[in-house]
Amino acid sequence: MFPLRDENSTVHTPLVTYAIIAVNVAVWALVQGLGRDPALSRSVCTLGAIPGELLGTVPAGLRVHVSRSADCIITGRPNWMTTVTSMFMHGSWLHIIGNMWFLFIFGDNVEDSMGSARFLGFYVLCGLAAVAAQIASNPSSAVPMIGASGAIGGVMGAYAVLYPTARVQTLIVLGFFITRVAVPAIFMLGLWFLFQLLGGLPTLSGQEGSVAFWAHIGGFLAGVALILPFRDARRVAERRSRIHR
Repeated sequence: MFPLRDENSTVHTPLVTYAIIAVNVAVWALVQGLGRDPALSRSVCTLGAIPGELLGTVPAGLRVHVSRSADCIITGRPNWMTTVTSMFMHGSWLHIIGNMWFLFIFGDNVEDSMGSARFLGFYVLCGLAAVAAQIASNPSSAVPMIGASGAIGGVMGAYAVLYPTARVQTLIVLGFFITRVAVPAIFMLGLWFLFQLLGGLPTLSGQEGSVAFWAHIGGFLAGVALILPFRDARRVAERRSRIHR
């Protein structure tokens, strides 16, 4: 189930949402070399958040395979800024396009509910919560964690609380069967969250995966918790009155 658009208009231009998308695209192009090595591997190793390095649970000098042509080497010098920089790193074209599309669909209405300055703080806090959740799920992991998915998960959690009945046009692909259907936001986002839980549970037994499911879960739950103190009640009421049912 892939979202195409939501039927939920906004009052104000979502400047921060657009800015975050622009920054991610610029980083992908200028820092990560549009996904080409050695720029991609170097950025993942130096700007991704590595739980075991941050917590000192893996030895310095350990080599971690990140691509067919490159390894990361654990330095033994924790860089806590990577908890922020990792939110702007991506591993592939599909990764960044998917993340930015979800932010584009859901970010404007969440920003509209609180204003641009609050939204920026909200986004960063959700991203930090996502990093913390992923670290807690496997503190000895030497695999770099990258992606905006956790912060965007927070946006999605907030959207589910604010606009549960907003209609989301989605694309459903079941083999050769492809259709388009409008569903309530709470259904689509709730199903997304369920899939993250199902994907994350096996990793608690120590299995290392390529997807940071617990970052998604932590970000989503942070968004659910933070939307109440961050929202502007007047803006929310105005937005809800415009939802097409």
